[in-house]
Amino acid sequence: MHFGVDQGDLAEVIVPNDLRSAKRAEDRIMAELARYGYDSDTSFAIKLSLEEAITNAVKHGNKNDPAKRIVVRFQITVQRTVIMVADDGTGFSPEKVPDPTADKNLERPNGRGIMLMHAYMTKVWFSETGNEVWMLKDRREATP
Repeated sequence: MHFGVDQGDLAEVIVPNDLRSAKRAEDRIMAELARYGYDSDTSFAIKLSLEEAITNAVKHGNKNDPAKRIVVRFQITVQRTVIMVADDGTGFSPEKVPDPTADKNLERPNGRGIMLMHAYMTKVWFSETGNEVWMLKDRREATP
C-alpha cells in the first residue's frame, strides 16, 4: 500500500512494451482527469510525469523488449491522483542516477525524467527493486 491506496482499489491497464500502446493508459487517465474537472495545468503535470514514467519503463526497464509489458494502475478522485507504473525489468537504484543539473551532467540525457516527476508530482516513490514507480498528485497543491 502506497499513499494510502491498496493496489486492489486501482484501475489497471496492461500494455505491450511500446510507447504507442502505452498511449491507451494515458488516454484513460486523461479522460478521468477531465471527468473530475482537473485544470489544464494539473492535467499537464500528471500527463508529463506519466509519459516520463512510461518512457523509462519501455526504454530503461524493459530495454525495448517487445516480449515484455508495462502495467499502469491508477486511482483518480476529486482530491488526488495516484498512478503506479511497473515494468518487467530488473529495476534500478534511483539514488544512483546522476543529478542532471550538475555541471558535468548538463549535456547528458539521463535523469531528467525522474527530476521532472519529482518537480510536477506531490510525491514520487520507487519500489525497493526499482521496477515500479508510484506518483501522487495532490490536487490542492499548486503546479510549478
